[in-house]
Amino acid sequence: MAIRNVRLRAYKHSVGELVRILETDIRKGLAPSQVNLRREMFGPNAIITPGNFRILKILWHQFKSPVMLLLLAAACISAYYREWADALAIVMVLLINAGMGFFMEWQAFRSMSALQALTRQHARVLRDGAMTLIEVQDIVPGDIIYVEAGDIVPADGRIVTASSLQVDESTLTGESVPVEKNAGDIETETVLAEQTNILFKGTAVKKGNASILCTATGMMTEFGAIAGLLTETADTAAPLERKLAVFGRQLLVFSLLLVGIVIVAGLIHKLPLADIIRTGIALSVAAIPEGLPIVATLALAKGMLRMGRKHIIVKQLAAVETLGLTTVICTDKTGTLTENQLELVQLEFPPAYQWQKSDPTIVRYGESYKRFFQVAVLCNTSMVQREENGTLKVAGDPLEIALQRFIMDKGSDINNGNAGYIKVSEQPFSSETRIMGMMHQGGRNLLITAKGAMENLLPHCAYILENNMARPMTDDDRKKWLSRNGQLAGEGLKPLAFAYRETIKAGKDFLHDLTFIGLAGFLDPPRKDVAKAVSLCQQAGIRIVMLTGDHPSTAGYIAEKLKLSPRPAIITGREMRAYETLGVEEKTKWADTDIFARVSPAQKLELIKVLQENHEVVAMTGDGVNDAPALRKADIGIAMGIRGSQISREAADMILQDDAFSSLVLAIREGRIIFKNIRRFIIYLLSCNLSELLVVGAIAVAGFSFRLLPLQILLINLVTDVLPALALGITNGDGTEMVQKPQALNAPIISKAKWRAIGIYAVIIAAFTLLSGKIAESRFTNANNVLFFTLTFSQLMHVLNMVNAQDTFHDNHVVRSKYIWMALAGTTAVMLLITVIPVLAAPFRLQPLNIIDWIIVLSCSLGSMLTIRVIKKLGVKFFLAGR
Repeated sequence: MAIRNVRLRAYKHSVGELVRILETDIRKGLAPSQVNLRREMFGPNAIITPGNFRILKILWHQFKSPVMLLLLAAACISAYYREWADALAIVMVLLINAGMGFFMEWQAFRSMSALQALTRQHARVLRDGAMTLIEVQDIVPGDIIYVEAGDIVPADGRIVTASSLQVDESTLTGESVPVEKNAGDIETETVLAEQTNILFKGTAVKKGNASILCTATGMMTEFGAIAGLLTETADTAAPLERKLAVFGRQLLVFSLLLVGIVIVAGLIHKLPLADIIRTGIALSVAAIPEGLPIVATLALAKGMLRMGRKHIIVKQLAAVETLGLTTVICTDKTGTLTENQLELVQLEFPPAYQWQKSDPTIVRYGESYKRFFQVAVLCNTSMVQREENGTLKVAGDPLEIALQRFIMDKGSDINNGNAGYIKVSEQPFSSETRIMGMMHQGGRNLLITAKGAMENLLPHCAYILENNMARPMTDDDRKKWLSRNGQLAGEGLKPLAFAYRETIKAGKDFLHDLTFIGLAGFLDPPRKDVAKAVSLCQQAGIRIVMLTGDHPSTAGYIAEKLKLSPRPAIITGREMRAYETLGVEEKTKWADTDIFARVSPAQKLELIKVLQENHEVVAMTGDGVNDAPALRKADIGIAMGIRGSQISREAADMILQDDAFSSLVLAIREGRIIFKNIRRFIIYLLSCNLSELLVVGAIAVAGFSFRLLPLQILLINLVTDVLPALALGITNGDGTEMVQKPQALNAPIISKAKWRAIGIYAVIIAAFTLLSGKIAESRFTNANNVLFFTLTFSQLMHVLNMVNAQDTFHDNHVVRSKYIWMALAGTTAVMLLITVIPVLAAPFRLQPLNIIDWIIVLSCSLGSMLTIRVIKKLGVKFFLAGR
């Protein structure tokens, strides 16, 4: 088998030559035995990335942070003063911290990998004589693949047939304009960009459709050849990660100022230089919450995985932040607000024949039904197959599937309708033309079939089929059927018009002089859960804007049923002028309107621009190939997982696998929960670290006889920075997420009010910690250990303060979280274990405390927690924004 030699020369071979080389069959595709053999030979159709490189990158990331440099400095200074136990202990802490960071980042990476597994693409492939839907990774050389507008080409392949085919090859060639492709032979040597009879993996079909003969898969494709260059692209930090880095730098500057003060105070008190340096290191280490970036990343990743289990795939960490800030949702109607289970429930033929679903019978005789049947079957690219168990396997446009279901339900055979006709040409449906046409050869004659929106199809019609005969169409006929079209739309139905023409010959533009057949009405009722979801959004300060290509009356009917807007005004695409020509008044009108009908993808993009100029944070749903620019332009693009094109899914930040609007609202709620949780543990960590700074600084300035050692501060940070903070990051919501208005896009994570709260928390914790040390000092007991344990348990108990000011002490989302209690129990056990095991306790200068010391520790720890809770209760307005 010479398959391996095909990739670089496929464009120079005719289809017939490639069929022989690849040992396949154009009409039947590969047999199962051939597929299995080639799968073993060539492996999966996937771009392989070096996983080990990711492991090393994550590991290296742990050792280049500022805290690691501080730890190394502390270890070196301890070694310089020959304090080998301290130096060894610091190195051990360094390794433990790096290990924990590596584990958490690796878990986050695995979570992201799991999400990618949920977004596997599928392709339509001809195998063993039947069109089959398979995963892209299962494609092998020799497969016959069908692609159409909206698809990402799954493998390299030689074009067998093509209809109005245009492909975006910018990912490979850099050419920004879509390239026209065809099945013609190329005899001369040519470059990649001029291989017009080849489709390349990873490129996007923008228009038309084609069947291709797969010539290369996976790393053997042109895309695979440059995969090494793609994997060198640097990862971009999420906005939250950048904000956290800013926090770290600010705290480092603050700690350096404190270090300067401590050095001056130490020199005034004539302390040994070594003690002054150790205290300075302790301050620097205390300033940085080591677990902050790690826990934030893991909380985001786990939140994304949790949403993934609920059919919501978030592709970027940054999108989680944006979800919680969304102020406007621009959504399609069909399949998002409605069930997307279209059913043909009404047929109307001239002059006055009408069939409705409630009527069990249908007139099958007559020219009108015959021609309707031909259009429904021939002007249709969907796939409907009845399985052995009686279920239907479907793929394609929902409206075309509904047509085929109707024909099958009425006892007609779709294959009989196709028999005797060979497709000659096609004009695919597009959002600009809103019509679709097919030309088939049937004997000596050509049969042209067309369907589409009434107002778009009627201008192509010159005749009307009435009483089994075609007659010239009059202006009154056009007005009558346009009016009837609007009436059906006003009743909540999706109207679709049908037409045909028989001729002996036709040119490239064959959609003219058509004969109008009639009108069909499809029912797509609102989803049962959408009304409640819309109400939740409105309660949360989020506007819903409907953007649909449907008739204005249909849009208005659905909007009324869902109580989508208090403003009944509807703007149609014909009323929308180009963005460059808009004045302030028109932009204001657009921004204040909630229903847009008969809009094109380009107009959706322009509306998003207007909304963003109005300082809105816009979420945009889309499913078509032409929606990709709007999805990218929106603050968060949301693609549909069921009916969405591959191009729209690639362009989006988020994918709704069930296409349900209620899932989008659930995603916003989850995004707000994640953001609030991250804000809570940031406040928790910052207040804990600031309390350490205040304790160390106050002791140094006041010249107390007791002090915290750098190793003890590191141990406290390891205990309080990770498990309790992580538990806060994955708790459930407090129930207020969808009753609050969205936060401003450029608002800081920590507002001024929250910074004040952090300062007060830290002062209270530090004050009670110093109080415990002074009490212990007065009793001539181990003041250092009492100070250490009081600070530790004050910080652990402080996690219970991360609730709303109005929450009760015994019943709130933090107290109800099992993760919080697991974190508190685990960290307490670790601290007690270190204390009672001499080998572990020695480096940290820890000793078992007596009963009186424990009473001091627990009293002061509880005192700090209760004081904060009382102050929060008394100062609700002050603390309402801070947790």
